[in-house]
Amino acid sequence: MENSVMNASPSLRDYDFDIRQHNTDKYIETAQNVRLYVKDYGKGKPVILIHGWPLSNEMWEYQIEFLVQNNFRVIAYDRRGFGKSSQPWNGYDFDTLTDDLSEIIEQLQLEEATLVGFSMGGGEVVRYFSRHHGKGVAKAVLVSSIIPFLLKTEDNPDGRPVEKSESTAASINEDRIGFLDNFGKIFFGVNIINKPLSTPLLEYYRNLCSVASPRATLQCAASLNTTDFRDELSSIKVPTLIIHGDDDKIVPMELTSKKASESIANNTYIVYEGAPHGLFYTEREKLNEDLLDFLNS
Repeated sequence: MENSVMNASPSLRDYDFDIRQHNTDKYIETAQNVRLYVKDYGKGKPVILIHGWPLSNEMWEYQIEFLVQNNFRVIAYDRRGFGKSSQPWNGYDFDTLTDDLSEIIEQLQLEEATLVGFSMGGGEVVRYFSRHHGKGVAKAVLVSSIIPFLLKTEDNPDGRPVEKSESTAASINEDRIGFLDNFGKIFFGVNIINKPLSTPLLEYYRNLCSVASPRATLQCAASLNTTDFRDELSSIKVPTLIIHGDDDKIVPMELTSKKASESIANNTYIVYEGAPHGLFYTEREKLNEDLLDFLNS
């Protein structure tokens, strides 16, 4: 063992030492009786990864490894009610969820960070700018995001009818795990012809979703489906990367990212042809390279 360490190349040995020194997972208390599970890996400018509904930080597995190896400090956390974080009864509105994010940034003393929000996580990214003035944040990324507004209203006629959200809630109440099983197939674009991931991996993602509290699953679904961020997009004053797949059956691109790209002042909008909602896995190599190019720009 001693000889193998001595014979290792200096760059590899130094890299491994640096990663060990900065590999930590911890709990951060963001409110009374609310502790969020946080991974904090690597060195360099911080990148904060915000997971989608109803997943947890583990969805970022392929991005965390890549970004740490490319000299970024990566913070990935479980939203309250999900993963290993506390499961309080209340607090699943975007104001409270974004206050949780603010506490993580404050307590870790982060500066020049990049916020990366996937799907529902895009809501926390935008609300952080409108509510906390983007303190400590230099760039933003929206991936398969719900931004700016999903619900069908008189002034948003292309949105989702409220009945669709009600049907989703009823399905979750009736058989939450059965709902998640079907949801995952649509999420990743699985059908008779297209199988972009293995059955065990699909089951793994379903299991990640099943760990969330039923209350958080329902309350966050209501928040992401009904919260209007349209008037908040002008608060984003930093360079922003927007990525969406044009075959997203969960969060249609035309309703969300296309409109966001027309309202956020300084943005780069990239469409992944044929990509489903869960492109963090199905298009992981392309996503990683686009993230890296944006982070280094």
